[in-house]
Amino acid sequence: MRLLEKLQVLADSAKYDVSCSSSGSSRAGRKGQIGNTVAAGICHTWTDDGRCISLLKVLLSNCCIYDCKYCVNRVTNDIRRATFSPEELCSLTIEFYRRNYIEGLFLSSAVLKSPDYTMELMIRVLKKLRHEYGFNGYIHIKSIPGADLRLVCQAGLLADRMSVNIELPSVQGLKLLAPQKDYESIITPMAYVKEQIQESNALTVYRKREMFVPAGQTTQLIVGATRDSDLTIMNLTQSLYDRYRLKRVYYSAYVPVNADENLPAITTGPPLLREHRLYQADWLLRFYGFRANELLNESHTDFDVRVDPKCDWAIRNIDKFPVEINKAPLEMLMRVPGIGYKMAEKIVRARRIAPLSFEDLKRMRVVLKRARYFITCKGKYYGGIDIDNEDLYRVLSEEKPSKTIPGQISMFENTTGDPSLRSG
Repeated sequence: MRLLEKLQVLADSAKYDVSCSSSGSSRAGRKGQIGNTVAAGICHTWTDDGRCISLLKVLLSNCCIYDCKYCVNRVTNDIRRATFSPEELCSLTIEFYRRNYIEGLFLSSAVLKSPDYTMELMIRVLKKLRHEYGFNGYIHIKSIPGADLRLVCQAGLLADRMSVNIELPSVQGLKLLAPQKDYESIITPMAYVKEQIQESNALTVYRKREMFVPAGQTTQLIVGATRDSDLTIMNLTQSLYDRYRLKRVYYSAYVPVNADENLPAITTGPPLLREHRLYQADWLLRFYGFRANELLNESHTDFDVRVDPKCDWAIRNIDKFPVEINKAPLEMLMRVPGIGYKMAEKIVRARRIAPLSFEDLKRMRVVLKRARYFITCKGKYYGGIDIDNEDLYRVLSEEKPSKTIPGQISMFENTTGDPSLRSG
């Protein structure tokens, strides 16, 4: 098979892995080497700070020994198979970089022969890129569950970011859909990577040492392949952030690529809106001080797809509102729908000079289409409706859109006309 054909096959096989984001690494360019990871030298996958960089996202191989029921590369699928040699993949990466097609590499792989054998091949790619080609650009590698931790260590010293994908949110789901994998083979390297990052950061204070995955580690969860609730997913996410200090948890709406009695029969397409709500909730966990058990509980196990998670929480905790914009603490301002954490800090700074009016908030560009229902300004309420009845939910969920009722801001282009696809 020609190199271009391999690229087409293995790039297509990699598209279901969404856990490739680049940020957090700042290795500058050096004389005699090519590439760098500083902000000025990176520009097309989304970063934490909103930048966009280009990565070559590809599998080393899609020849897999496992038979995970949700995976397009499962051993029982009749698909085109291909495997790069380390030399081919290195040459491809460098040539793409020199032509300014990419700024880095996201390397994953199906399990070829064994986890250890696959990791060894991937490490050969990284070593050749770093040491033979002098490639100093961004590299994100996906660790293979079950691989020896010594191999994980070697990969971590060569890569900028590492992902250990959990895939399924529960042990039961893993046993049902991926019986050849086990939970411990995923969690063990995740804990090991966390320890190595902490040790690396501590030792660099006293002496020069190679950084271990300086951009941190991530993971991916598939949404909708099992019956796991949003509560289960959020509790797992909270645990991962608390225990393993992950940079990001990525959510991938289940795409039905296989037919199996244990897989859900999806006729309306992937649950993209549910995925979007989980990302919004994830943002609340990471930046707004929310905990998973505040957003969901046993009596409310899934997010309402008609309103964003922050509005959903506010409606269910309406006894805490409205809050006075000139007196509420920063932590409470951040929980007001329509007020982000940067705007909350801006409000706190501004009100130290003089009390803020509703017109002041307009000039500050607070999203008053939502915030107005949850705040007062100088003791006056500007929502125009009784927040203790169902009118508030109807307004926020846009069940009855009207010219007199403010709509919600759209985060993404809404070409379908479906109001449920708008961001909350």
